[in-house]
Amino acid sequence: MSKRISTKYKIDRRLGENIWGRPKSPVNRREYGPGEHGQRRKGKPSDFGVQLRAKQKLKGYYGNISEKQFRRTYGEAVRQKGDTSENLIGLLESRLDAIVYRAKFVATVFAARQFINHGHVKVNGGKVDIPSYRCKPGDVIEVRDRSKQLALVLEAVQLAERDVPEYVDADHSKMTATYVRKPAFADVPYPVQMEPNLVVEFYSR
Repeated sequence: MSKRISTKYKIDRRLGENIWGRPKSPVNRREYGPGEHGQRRKGKPSDFGVQLRAKQKLKGYYGNISEKQFRRTYGEAVRQKGDTSENLIGLLESRLDAIVYRAKFVATVFAARQFINHGHVKVNGGKVDIPSYRCKPGDVIEVRDRSKQLALVLEAVQLAERDVPEYVDADHSKMTATYVRKPAFADVPYPVQMEPNLVVEFYSR
């Protein structure tokens, strides 16, 4: 169990939002931040503070990926043609751990990372154990045969709290999913408001 998994709800508390829409989030009971100063009244944040919060929220949503990796993804989004914020979301959603999570093979994006690291996932028939692996439209992601009856997989498929988005075609009877296309920002089912345009402003300072 990684440190990030054990502290994932601190991200919710720190941001004051249930960013994954999970019923167990402590924000459902306490909307203030963690620690002895969590209930202090906060002043109006600066433009920098608003942009930083937008970046931390988006970065946290995808399993609290490292700043170095997130910055590298942003740099790739800048180099692509088109709107940088749309490109950024498309790149984040094409990560293998994001697709495993979207397909409802596991309950959380943190579990998706661990699930992939432990060798339970194949892409186009070959084992891939890198959560940040970039999938391409048409790629077929599947749970390995020996892992299909794991309790966390069977429980995740039954979760009613979220649906599989249109850009992922999941077949839970076979435990396979096809990454159909790179989604637009409007296609992604975030439970809270994400503002990738503010992330672009943050890095463009």
